[in-house]
Amino acid sequence: MASQTMTVPPLTQGLISIKGSYGDWRDELFSQGYYVVKGAIPRDRAIQYQQRAFDWLKSFGTPLDLNDPSTWKAENLPVQSKLNTFDHYGVVHEKFMWDARLEPGVVDTFAQIWGTDELLVSFDSLNVTFPNRKDKPPRAPWPHVDQSPMKRGLHCVQGIINLSHAGPEDGSFMLLPGSSALSDEFWDTQTDSASWESKDWRRFSEDEMKWWESKGLKPVKVAAEPGDLILWDSRTVHWGGEPTQKSDTIRTVIYASYSPRKLATEQALAEKQRVFKLNGATTHWAHDNIYLRPLVAHLPDGTIDPRNRAEPLEKPEMTEKLMKLAGLVPY
Repeated sequence: MASQTMTVPPLTQGLISIKGSYGDWRDELFSQGYYVVKGAIPRDRAIQYQQRAFDWLKSFGTPLDLNDPSTWKAENLPVQSKLNTFDHYGVVHEKFMWDARLEPGVVDTFAQIWGTDELLVSFDSLNVTFPNRKDKPPRAPWPHVDQSPMKRGLHCVQGIINLSHAGPEDGSFMLLPGSSALSDEFWDTQTDSASWESKDWRRFSEDEMKWWESKGLKPVKVAAEPGDLILWDSRTVHWGGEPTQKSDTIRTVIYASYSPRKLATEQALAEKQRVFKLNGATTHWAHDNIYLRPLVAHLPDGTIDPRNRAEPLEKPEMTEKLMKLAGLVPY
C-alpha cells in the first residue's frame, strides 16, 4: 500500500554522527543490523551472574530446583511475562543486574558505538527461559521492531548480556539480518503513513513477513556463549527464539541498551529518575520511550502476588558511575 505524504521528523545530531565506515565490527553492526561481541564479560563472571539470577529465583520460598525440570512451572516461579521476562519485585535494580550493566566490556562497547562515554542505560528485564516446560508450550514467533516508523535512521542499539550457552537447540535470539537497511522501504511502500504511531514497537503480520522474505531475508538464530554481548539496531526485525525439545539449557540473559545522555530530554530524564526511585522497569530504550511498567506483580487470577516486593533483595552500590548511567546525576 502506498503511503500518504508525510514529513518525517529529522534525525538529531547525535544519531547522524555514528554513520560512516569504521573498518571494524561496527560496520557489520550498522550494515547487517546486529553483531555479537565475544567475551564482553569474562566467562567466569558471566556464569556467576547467572547463578545470582538463579539465587534470586529461588528466594521466593517455593520448591523450585534448578536441577529438577519437574519443578520448572509457574507456581514455583515469581510472576513471569509471556515473553519469559521478569520485570517486577524490584529485580531490574537488583545488585547483580546493575553489576552486569556496569561491566566495563559492556559499557565500553556502547561508548565505542556512540563515540562518547557519557551514556545512559535502560532499566530493562531479566529473561530466564526454561526448556520443555510442561505448563508453558513454546511461543510462536512474534517478529517486531522497537522503533516507530516516524523515526528514521538509527536511534537505538539494543543489547543482550548473554549469561548462558545459546546453540541451535537452545532458547536464543532470532532476527532478520539486513532488515534494518530496508526499514524505510517497508514503511513507505507497504504501509499507510496515516496508520503510523509514535510508539516504539511494531509487530509484523504473517503477510507482512512475506515482504521481508521476498527481499531474500531469512531468519537467523544467534549463537552465543556466557559473557557475549548481542547487539542490534532497533529497526532490525527480531523476536525471542524458543528452545527445542532437545535443549536442556536454561536461557539466562539481561537486556541492556545504552545511548548518549545528550539525546535525552529533561522530561525523559525526570521520568527516568522517578522510575529509578520506584525500583521500576522501563523499556529497551535508555534515553527515550521512557515509561513505567507495572510495579505490582499480579497472579493469573488478578490478585496481588503475596510475594510482591517493592525493592530489591540486594540493593546496588550507588557509585558515581551507576548514578550517571541511571540519569540521576549529570556527567
